[in-house]
Amino acid sequence: ERYKMQSSLKKIGWIGTGVMGKSMCDHLLKAGYSLSVYNRTSSKADDLVSKGAKFQTPSEIAKDCEVVFLMLGYPHDVKKMVLEEGGILDDLKPGSILVDHTTSSPTLAQEIFKKCKEKGVHSIDAPVSGGDVGAKNGTLAVMAGGEKDAFDLVTPIMKNYSGTMSLLGESGMGQHTKMFNQICIAGTMIGVVEGLVYGHKAGLDLTQAIKAIENGAAGSFSLKVLAPRMLARNFDPGFFVEHFVKDMEIALEEARRVNLCLPGLSLVKQFYQALMAQGGEKYGTQALLLVLEKLNNIEIPQQKPAL
Repeated sequence: ERYKMQSSLKKIGWIGTGVMGKSMCDHLLKAGYSLSVYNRTSSKADDLVSKGAKFQTPSEIAKDCEVVFLMLGYPHDVKKMVLEEGGILDDLKPGSILVDHTTSSPTLAQEIFKKCKEKGVHSIDAPVSGGDVGAKNGTLAVMAGGEKDAFDLVTPIMKNYSGTMSLLGESGMGQHTKMFNQICIAGTMIGVVEGLVYGHKAGLDLTQAIKAIENGAAGSFSLKVLAPRMLARNFDPGFFVEHFVKDMEIALEEARRVNLCLPGLSLVKQFYQALMAQGGEKYGTQALLLVLEKLNNIEIPQQKPAL
């Protein structure tokens, strides 16, 4: 009986209140949870604190909370926060649950699971998909790896910001599923951008053209949500370019480990690398348009968002 807690878990800690984390925390506060938060840049948590969250250090959160959620940037951030000297693993209570929403390495997820298990702490890797829109609307897709008993305990919490929650298998399988997701998105993004560049050259009204095809076989989040942002020349991040490059690097590293050739992913990663080289690392992933425009010596004129 390692998990004595019921699905009425109320004391929640959240580490990482950036673009995604902040919106996810908003939903939990609205649902009435007692929430302790931490962010490296503390001002990014000010809005949540004004709504009733308590700002604490990671160590305090680990000691006080029954469930601790992470939403960080990179695998090295996760490793430092959990496993390295002064990490929260030292302070997590036996029977507590660690849920990592960061898109990270499957190998690291397995390592964290193993180290947590030794301490009687359960660990779930639970990356999400849906971007800033999904986080704000509470419709994220959660893909998890870990043990079912712990997953079942945290689903009532996660449902507050999720549309779907899936347990895909043992530790690491959530991250592998996210890699599957990102590989699909990489191909979709280059398709949407090349389509827009072609449509522009052909003289199409691109807003009208998107509406004509978005519910057909070419329909996707990238086409429906991100293509209109491209046309409005709005490159603000829903999902940072530098984080997408990190995800593609994880996927390519995992592919290398199992001797798998993914030429499409490698190509798209190079285009995004070019965008980083041009200073676009803090843009949203829709800024891939800029690379293809530069290659073709064109610029699609700014269009007002359709009503």
